Amino acid sequence: MKVAVIVFPGSNCDRDTQWALEHSGCKAELVWHTEGNLQGYGAVLVPGGFSYGDYLRAGALAKFSPIMAEVKRLANQGYPVVGICNGFQILTEAGLLPGALLANTHLHYTCKDVFLRVERTDLPFTSAYQPGQILQLPIAHGEGRYYADEATLHQLEEGRQVVFRYVEHQGQGGNPNGSLADIAGIVNQRGNVLGMMPHPERAVEGMLGSGDGRGLFESLKRALEIVA
Repeated sequence: MKVAVIVFPGSNCDRDTQWALEHSGCKAELVWHTEGNLQGYGAVLVPGGFSYGDYLRAGALAKFSPIMAEVKRLANQGYPVVGICNGFQILTEAGLLPGALLANTHLHYTCKDVFLRVERTDLPFTSAYQPGQILQLPIAHGEGRYYADEATLHQLEEGRQVVFRYVEHQGQGGNPNGSLADIAGIVNQRGNVLGMMPHPERAVEGMLGSGDGRGLFESLKRALEIVA
């Protein structure tokens, strides 16, 4: 089944995401944000970048793009939807995921490798990983601090909706942006909509420094094969 990679004005990780999907055996197509139909696609990737230049706040304008009605439709029908970095911001702005992404506590744009712990492996995005596996993935954001009120955080923890958490590993890493509860990625209650700040599409080959991101795309491929 085909995977749609949504392209907004200002997206800059769309082709990287398409390549990572195809490198893992998925058929991926770029879809411009003004399209109004995602019929025939089995999953949606909302990539990173600076949609609409991050005016107002990151993701605030992109949520009004025509394609988002279709993204919501597929999400509500249980199709896998992934938002990476700016895509995560868009999904929270669109109400597909709880909480918000705020400015990093140190107020600097940060681009470096971080370490994540895999908290769940029973999802369409994580079946290729092992429980508790530590991943090395890059981040590149200025507004990546996950925030939610206490009630929402409690619900996320109780519902096992935290999928990736920043951790220290061999004296490196740790929380790079001040995210509450060290949250790097979450899913909705149904488990089919994932948002994460680190970039798995930039870590699918060892020559790039890490191949740990490939597991996400391989997991998605498995999930689509089961459905097909």
